[in-house]
Amino acid sequence: MANPLLSPSALEFQLPDYAAITDADFREAIEVGMDEQIAELEVIATDESPATVANVLEAWERTGATLTRAMYAFWVAKAADTNDERDAIMRDLAPKLAEHTDRINLDRRLYQRLVALDARVEEAEIVLDEQDAHLLEERLKEYRRGGVHLEGEAQERFKQINTELATLSAQFEELVVAGRNASSVHVTDRERLAGLSEDEVAGAAEDAKAAGLEGWLLTLTNTTQQPLMTSLDDRELRRELFQLSINRGLGGAHPTGDLIIQIAKLRAERAELLGYPHHGAYVAEDGCAGSTEVIGEILTRLGRASHANARTEADELAARFAELVPGETFEAWDWAWTAEIVRQERFQLGDSQLRPYLEFENVLTKGVFAAATALYGITFVHRPELRGYTEASRVYEVREEDGSPLGAVVIDPYTRPTKQGGAWMTSLVDQSTLLDDRPLVTNTCNFPEPAPGSPSLLSWDNVITLFHEFGHDLHGLLSDVRHPSRTGTEVPRDFVEFPSQVNEIWAWQPELLAQYAVHHETGEPMPAEWIETLLAARSFGRGFEYGETTAAMILDQAWHTLPVDQLPADASGVEEFEARVLAEAGVDVVPPRYRSTYFSHIWGSGYAAAYYSYLWSEIMDADTVAWFGENGMLNREAGERFRRTLLGRGGSIEVMAAYRDFRGSDPDVKHLEARVGA
Repeated sequence: MANPLLSPSALEFQLPDYAAITDADFREAIEVGMDEQIAELEVIATDESPATVANVLEAWERTGATLTRAMYAFWVAKAADTNDERDAIMRDLAPKLAEHTDRINLDRRLYQRLVALDARVEEAEIVLDEQDAHLLEERLKEYRRGGVHLEGEAQERFKQINTELATLSAQFEELVVAGRNASSVHVTDRERLAGLSEDEVAGAAEDAKAAGLEGWLLTLTNTTQQPLMTSLDDRELRRELFQLSINRGLGGAHPTGDLIIQIAKLRAERAELLGYPHHGAYVAEDGCAGSTEVIGEILTRLGRASHANARTEADELAARFAELVPGETFEAWDWAWTAEIVRQERFQLGDSQLRPYLEFENVLTKGVFAAATALYGITFVHRPELRGYTEASRVYEVREEDGSPLGAVVIDPYTRPTKQGGAWMTSLVDQSTLLDDRPLVTNTCNFPEPAPGSPSLLSWDNVITLFHEFGHDLHGLLSDVRHPSRTGTEVPRDFVEFPSQVNEIWAWQPELLAQYAVHHETGEPMPAEWIETLLAARSFGRGFEYGETTAAMILDQAWHTLPVDQLPADASGVEEFEARVLAEAGVDVVPPRYRSTYFSHIWGSGYAAAYYSYLWSEIMDADTVAWFGENGMLNREAGERFRRTLLGRGGSIEVMAAYRDFRGSDPDVKHLEARVGA
């Protein structure tokens, strides 16, 4: 049979035909796609006619169709449902893809075509509209940042570094997933699971069964804190879970310490080759923040404030813990458990009470989808005849208010051993008016899978995660731009989290809660007083919440801004390095959300020196939420303005210009300071 990835999919929305695609097809299509794109770009590079929008910018945007189609389809499948062959494909092709990118970015003939077009614009021979002008500016910047000016040995070393980094990052991701799976806790005594809900116990039994074990298996999430520790009464079991979590990658069968040091040093060397003082400066230049000095100032201010709040919370929790467990010292693995007890005592409302009202299907359709309909007029239709990238995923057609098709979203909610940790959105097809493509996006989470025949009951954190990731989906779905490379979430890293964070606010809206928060058995709505309590409890534990996040952000900056001689010499120095950095920054009250050795965002993903972007995006988020508050919250007219002036623009224009168009001004940090308690 012909490789389905070598031509556009005939399925609706250009959904990849995963039922027909083999792992060998992924490998072949990616390799063919690289060759095709080089041939297509060669036509542009050797074109001797005057440079125009059509023969440079638009021709460029049309290249690489096979490679893009194959890579998008592969990455989604690899991240959500990997196997040995997919790991091998990533391992083998990562350096080749890095070499492919360098081959393009270091091609001075292509760069000169951009320069020639820019010169014609300067001479007023050609007038560009806003989208074309921004695309040209970004292409030129990509070449300057991609090493086009490097000569001789410097250029060869630059290419070598990129290849090595691609290989090391792929190795890191493999080790992190394997290490997380290997760190599960096997329990054979049911009494040790006291405090867990029946669904959590059933899920642990299913995990054990899948692993060929009797009893129950407690698996880890990718964060430092483990959700089960909130309700698990067995203190020794909490300690075991926490220690396994926080020590991942430090040694044992899946060590990552030496890998991350190599990656950090190679990034520093590459930045120096390009003329930057460190990798952090290289990243900051391409973001909204602009410099590591600005990033450092906001992290220091909000980080110390959040940890001061966390210290107050710790004192309160330690006092209550002393009453609950006399004679024992309050430890990190006691924090979430004690906090949940205090939360329930103060508000008489905890996750165990909330879960029966937070059934996944209701949250998705009557919460997440309903908010999008109220704001943007779009509707969602389940298409069970269409298959996603696994049997567990489902496809929804997205329609405009008038019923016309807008695009589609693939939802994949449940955890499995073959899925990487966390939650994410990706694109399978980018929206583009140039190519006449509608958007096809994904929403991948790691919620505990219910036992067969049982409902999927979510924690409140799960609900927020679902709303958050769907904010990314909306950024892709509502994109209305010409060029595929500028669509949806193709924006600076410290802007990309902004729309998703805004989307979290709708989970809290009382009128929406009344729709989606209903008992899965009786259909009774969540008691009105519970909703009031839920809203009143929003600020509880914010010191810890922002404390663990800012600590991780400061770690990220340290790895990517400190001189190489101040980084650990080898894996044995990683823990001491972390402790010193956090203590000097005054953010050592709570453990970081991710320790260095399992910090996938910065070593295996695209957030290196940019994890701060969650906080920077939240400045715009808090400012935008204030605007919605002034304009009716779940208000169709307000949603339409947000869609047309900001979400729909993607990265087709300078994003802060889009923000000012939407808001009428730059974001005001006071709204975030109030949220953090600074």
